[in-house]
Amino acid sequence: MDATDTSGQLEEALERLHSAGPERDGWLSNHAPMVVEALAAHGHAGAVHRWLDLYRDRLEDFPDRLAPVTDDNWRAALGDPRRIADWTDHFSRTLADRPWRDVLAEWWPRLLPGMYGGATHVVIRAGHAVRALDAGESAPRLAELAHALGYWAARHQPVTGFAVLPGAPTAGESLDAVPPIGEGHLGFRNRLAAVDRLPVWADDVTDPDVARARLTELVRAATHRYATHGHGEPTMLVHAATAPNAVLRTLDSLPRELWAPSLHAAWTASAVVTAIYAPDEPVDYAPPAQLTAEEVMERALAHGDEHVIKLTDTALDVGDDLALAAAQRAIELSPPLIP
Repeated sequence: MDATDTSGQLEEALERLHSAGPERDGWLSNHAPMVVEALAAHGHAGAVHRWLDLYRDRLEDFPDRLAPVTDDNWRAALGDPRRIADWTDHFSRTLADRPWRDVLAEWWPRLLPGMYGGATHVVIRAGHAVRALDAGESAPRLAELAHALGYWAARHQPVTGFAVLPGAPTAGESLDAVPPIGEGHLGFRNRLAAVDRLPVWADDVTDPDVARARLTELVRAATHRYATHGHGEPTMLVHAATAPNAVLRTLDSLPRELWAPSLHAAWTASAVVTAIYAPDEPVDYAPPAQLTAEEVMERALAHGDEHVIKLTDTALDVGDDLALAAAQRAIELSPPLIP
């Protein structure tokens, strides 16, 4: 797909969205930029404005600026959500002066430890922005990368202080080994703080090609797992798959020496979400119908929920029957955008 494949509709949608902030109601993420990119990537660019019309009541104005972020003071501004506009301005200026892949290579290792901010939506939005630019560069797509990186920098939130547990040979078995945090923790940030034990997996990987293979395995395992575990928290458990997939789809735009660190951060993100929201027991699940990838995406679009569309986007990347079943499970479990 190149920039002309969307007939400008993705560009129009992004321009429409860049007057809105990345959050609403205090800190809930604005999913619209991610959804419109996913729809355009799968041949539904003609539906993006119609979907935005349904979602527009969930958009809030872009936040006010406080003070410029510069090359000298950026460390002090990292992780300060009051500085969303300042960070977005900083990346807009930087991307105007330098190739976007160079900017991404510089900032990726700085931002990677804080990919848990915004309930991992920061890295997910960045992954969608990178895929759009890989498909074809345009001013609105570069602006979207500035917004995505600005959001990530402002919400930068590391995960530290957890005990390391033994992992298992495969990604799926290691996700099964993640201990839940238990009850009594309200809100993602409090739940995140309660994560005190996580198994390791693929922690010895340093080769870039092995890192890509392991990350692909993780995305597949987390997507498959949603079919049997998604009932634990149908919305939030989506991110156990979509966050590492955002990292996976960014690898080709990064220097190879960043691939292994990206794998390790993606594993921790998937494991953290699993620890916070996994149910006590899985359930057997078989989809009500054997659908093609195109049919599943059409049903996700008709349903309209942003997390359903994004999980379906990842399921189509995985591409097998169990991944498509996971997308159908999300449609069943999630309330539609318009009841």
